[in-house]
Amino acid sequence: MKGLILRWLILSVAIMISAHLFAGIHVDGYGTALVSALVLGFLNAFFRPILFILTLPINVLTLGLFTFVINAVLLLMTSGVIGGLVVDGFGYALLGSLIISLVSLLLSSFISDRGRVESLDIELRRRRGGRWE
Repeated sequence: MKGLILRWLILSVAIMISAHLFAGIHVDGYGTALVSALVLGFLNAFFRPILFILTLPINVLTLGLFTFVINAVLLLMTSGVIGGLVVDGFGYALLGSLIISLVSLLLSSFISDRGRVESLDIELRRRRGGRWE
């Protein structure tokens, strides 16, 4: 449960960052960002798999880049539901979905399922001949 709340907060921070970076995305405040993250998470959980399956051929042809278009559509749907979140067009929704995806991926990679902040443990050893493994 703690991990779910942390990911929700990370998604709301990602929405605020995208609103700060792009003039075409407007968020009224932190409360609006929290509600927007909740709605976007709901849409991602229920509609994204359906959209992904329906667009699977074009997603394979574009090597997965069409997923950002799906994310942009879901961001536009979220802005249609939430009055305090305004996305001026599909271009800004695409840019916003890129930033939201990147920030969420980076920050969520450090959070375990139990909600603990963890770092990646990488151990390198030097082999004979100077190569690292």
